[in-house]
Amino acid sequence: MRIAMPIGAYLIFGLLAFGTAEEAKQAVLLPSLHSFVEARVREFDQISKERKVQLEKIAKYVQERTQAGQPARLTFICTHNSRRSHMSQIWAAAAARHYGVKGGEFFSGGTEATAFNPRAVAALQRAGFKIEIAEEGKNPQFAVRFQETGDPLICHSKVYKDPPNPKQDFCAVLTCSQADKACPVVEGAALRVAVPFEDPKVADSTPAEAATYDERCAQIAREMLYVYSQVEN
Repeated sequence: MRIAMPIGAYLIFGLLAFGTAEEAKQAVLLPSLHSFVEARVREFDQISKERKVQLEKIAKYVQERTQAGQPARLTFICTHNSRRSHMSQIWAAAAARHYGVKGGEFFSGGTEATAFNPRAVAALQRAGFKIEIAEEGKNPQFAVRFQETGDPLICHSKVYKDPPNPKQDFCAVLTCSQADKACPVVEGAALRVAVPFEDPKVADSTPAEAATYDERCAQIAREMLYVYSQVEN
């Protein structure tokens, strides 16, 4: 199914009012996501102490920005903006909703642009997201839904400096070791944090492909949920 969406459209969260975190959790996440999310929350003990230190830096940034009444912008960066950075962007947005944390804006980009990989899209769909093609082409735009109401999150591959990504006052989260090395400094970022994930691309066109993408999707979900579990409302 194809839906019409404007080129370059994107969703900024934090503009809708809702009640407690528990009410927000129950009201907005798609039913198809509930069991997957709850399973990942029970796995926080699988996150190493070293990674928790890095993830808590992101949580602190979100906490400080929201307490100051300012948007907490997260830009997830990898080399091609095709797999891990998109997964991280989408799961961070869903995690913020799950925990009722308002004021977030979520972006992703690469050191170069390619396309949102269909294997990553499929893994997110298996986790419970509703994803449709908003605009076709070599670099298609996808409409991603994780809540019952509101506009979808529009995702397509782009360089991390390109619109609609912010140029100033954001937290840059490096999701692959190659981008981490290529971007020792991210211009305009208020904070730079490296949390590299292993590339599921290693399993492409093998019998382990789906399982590898599902494993990476679950890890990213677990860690983004952990970030927002550390933010006090």
